Amino acid sequence: MKQRTFGALVSSAVLVPVLVLTGCGSSSGSTGSTSSTSSTSSTSSTSSTSTVGLDERANNTTVRVEAGATVRIDLHSTYWSAVTSSAPELVEPVGTPTSVATATSPACRPGSGCGTVSTTFLARRAGSARLTATRTTCGEALLCTPDQRTFTVTVQVANGG
Repeated sequence: MKQRTFGALVSSAVLVPVLVLTGCGSSSGSTGSTSSTSSTSSTSSTSSTSTVGLDERANNTTVRVEAGATVRIDLHSTYWSAVTSSAPELVEPVGTPTSVATATSPACRPGSGCGTVSTTFLARRAGSARLTATRTTCGEALLCTPDQRTFTVTVQVANGG
């Protein structure tokens, strides 16, 4: 009988972290953006009058845009910092980054960081810039693993033509 109790405890000890880590993952729902890049694509291109919408699926990718294009990044956790540009003279932040909590969602558990952090950029002129956001927490009292701590997209801007 003690073995069954111990087995149940072991099963619970394994199941609970799996459920908690599942909640830590980012939502891959639609962002409603004009276009998005997935992690299966390492590069994407767009014309100068378009808006490129990116989210977590674009992490560690390169996006090619023409000067004048807008790049909007929506990260699906309020634990993310605002996205910054390594070269704001090339890919400039537009307006103020926003963080919107969605705690009213039935799937949102307290402390899980439900919501989005959104930042918009304007591709000013030809060159390359890295857009980066960071976080250390992936849920209430749950530290992110190293591969979950940084979001980075390289934006290569070409002159419009």
